[in-house]
Amino acid sequence: MKPVALIIDDEVQIRRLLRIALEAENYQVREVETGQQGLVEAANRKPAIILLDLGLPDMDGLSVLQRLREWSEVPVVVLTVRDEEREKVAALDAGADDYVTKPFSSAELLARLRAAQRKTRPAEEISVFKHGDLLVDLTARVVRRGDQEVKLTATEYALLRLLVKHPGRILTHRYILREIWGPKSEEHRQYLRVYVTHLRQKIEPDSAKPLLIKTEPGIGYRFVGHSG
Repeated sequence: MKPVALIIDDEVQIRRLLRIALEAENYQVREVETGQQGLVEAANRKPAIILLDLGLPDMDGLSVLQRLREWSEVPVVVLTVRDEEREKVAALDAGADDYVTKPFSSAELLARLRAAQRKTRPAEEISVFKHGDLLVDLTARVVRRGDQEVKLTATEYALLRLLVKHPGRILTHRYILREIWGPKSEEHRQYLRVYVTHLRQKIEPDSAKPLLIKTEPGIGYRFVGHSG
């Protein structure tokens, strides 16, 4: 049975473009133009992925996302013409897995969808991550580069663990700070920058040109490795 992709967008042209791209990837596509219809379809159809526009005629896309997250963990990629950082951060903090700014290429969109769906595998399944000569074994709590074990502090390991458990997903500064240092540390971005620098020096082939921990300027970080 084909996985269902639900498009919640009031622009006919965008829906048409998305349908062509998604059907070529073997999705069964459902389209709606309002947030309320989207919530009903999400409940009835149990989609594998949702593409959500932030500018809907009946309710704000963020409200749709917040209501959806009350009962569902379905991957959501937000589509937005709003290129401001605060809008993207708000969407990610509300539970979006990623965002794509319009206009976008089909290749970029499909790559983002694949990444968003990878992270939904149950956490217990995702225990080993590999990228080049780097291996992260969450069960054994071991990090290796080639034959060498990488020694991490407790905080460095906690940060790496958080990143690798969400491969391909942008994690906002606020989310990471809250998860690692607690709810009262959300403004202390300098802590995070320091630890990301240390972590890159230990796990990246070239910490000046990171391949694994990518910076999303003004927003957060994305881990690009794959689970094994």
